[in-house]
Amino acid sequence: MAQFDRFAGDYQSVLDESVGSAAYFARVKALAATDVLGVGFAGRVLDYGCGVGLLARALLDHLPRATLVGFDVSQPCLDGIAEPLRSRAAWTSDKTAVGGEFAAVVVSNVLHHVPPAQRDGLVADLAGRLAPGGRLLVFEHNPLNPATRWVVAHCAFDDDAVLLWPRETTALLQTAGLQGVRIEYLACVPPALGRLLPLERHVRHLPLGAQYLAWGRRP
Repeated sequence: MAQFDRFAGDYQSVLDESVGSAAYFARVKALAATDVLGVGFAGRVLDYGCGVGLLARALLDHLPRATLVGFDVSQPCLDGIAEPLRSRAAWTSDKTAVGGEFAAVVVSNVLHHVPPAQRDGLVADLAGRLAPGGRLLVFEHNPLNPATRWVVAHCAFDDDAVLLWPRETTALLQTAGLQGVRIEYLACVPPALGRLLPLERHVRHLPLGAQYLAWGRRP
């Protein structure tokens, strides 16, 4: 928590320096989430580990009918969320206030900060917060991509990062009792070629992207 408190004031600028455009990668993930949940999705979403709301903003832009709850352990990060985003969702650093019965839980680049021995418990907890038929979406860095590994090695946020291989993430979802688990690779298109991003969905089966999405459904 202290690690992210330290960066609360310049969270996005640190990310921009590392990846080129944090907003672009948030858009990549939001588009993938929209493909999973459907354009007309209108359920409750938990953005677990929401930081300063970069992904939350993109999710609400693509899924305007969704009701979003953002949770982060860093209260200073949440305090940095400004209007109009602040009024578009509920925000908390109190895990006991998060609740359950979510139609979707999104976990973006969180698990690589969680000690490996604790990952099973966290994923099981998040899966248990889903309503029947709800989906858990986990976004993670792709260790198969050399550029991603370089970025992680040089990012101030990621001193404690232990990357998850795709098979580990899918196993975590399956162990938590989720069904239909599948994986897709994202951010194959760099920000400079962002106009081509809509075409990316046709190559998500190839392990080329900087990120990946693993997701499954609660029975």
